Amino acid sequence: MVAALLALLAPGARSQDLPLAAQSAALVDSYSGEFLYAKNADAKQYPASSTKILTALIVIEAGNLDQLVTVAPEDTKVEPSSLNLKPGQQFTRRQLLFGMLLKSANDVAMCLARDNAGSIPAFAEKMDLRAAELGATSSHFVNPHGLHDPNHYTTAHDLVLIARAAMQQPLFRQIVSTIYFTWRTPNGEVDELRNHNRLLRHFAGCNGLKTGYTRAAQQVLVSSALRGGHEVISVVLHTDKPGIWVDSKTLLTYGLIKLGCPAEDIVDTTDRVDEPGNADEGK
Repeated sequence: MVAALLALLAPGARSQDLPLAAQSAALVDSYSGEFLYAKNADAKQYPASSTKILTALIVIEAGNLDQLVTVAPEDTKVEPSSLNLKPGQQFTRRQLLFGMLLKSANDVAMCLARDNAGSIPAFAEKMDLRAAELGATSSHFVNPHGLHDPNHYTTAHDLVLIARAAMQQPLFRQIVSTIYFTWRTPNGEVDELRNHNRLLRHFAGCNGLKTGYTRAAQQVLVSSALRGGHEVISVVLHTDKPGIWVDSKTLLTYGLIKLGCPAEDIVDTTDRVDEPGNADEGK
């Protein structure tokens, strides 16, 4: 793959020739914000659970992350994926952020959104406002989790801007690079959460971000990688099951080489050693 991408970076080559299955894609230099690649980047697509990147950003920016949040009955009335929250349970916002981003738990997203804004519609308004502030002006959000709604959409251009802003938050970076997190309920139940982003184990230097899937959205992945002092963030929307990984590896590799990372330093790894760690609310 690296040799093929080097050919595309040669003088006269066209970057639009990248072999992607995704209907839409975008790639940016995380540090400068420069767009390194785009494919149908302004086409409206459904973000699925990559929506939770924006949800997490808003919650983190609000602060007071060790504040306890009490689960309300309405938080639990949502389709899986979930962590089976029960009304009356209490968790810190920090722990809930780990659960939302690693497990992609929709009930946790509902809980955080209600806690932040008082209601889901009010939180959705916050999402639209924050996205617009970041330059994501072709998006519209109606929920904090990304379950399908025809009025809930984004673009690859917008989503990569949102992801870049989120990666400027140290806690967000910590969470999305975490492979395992020990989830503890108030009554002592323990569940070992595993990050859905397998590029953390299969692409050297990958340090995030977030997967997504609904039938309407198909496969979605926002991913990031840091190598040789360069960091890139890629978005693939409406791709297939091989493409979610292959497209993302292609974009990350292309971006890192384009920024000057030596090709020999970019490795498509086998599984790295995963030691289940006790992250305990990120502390």
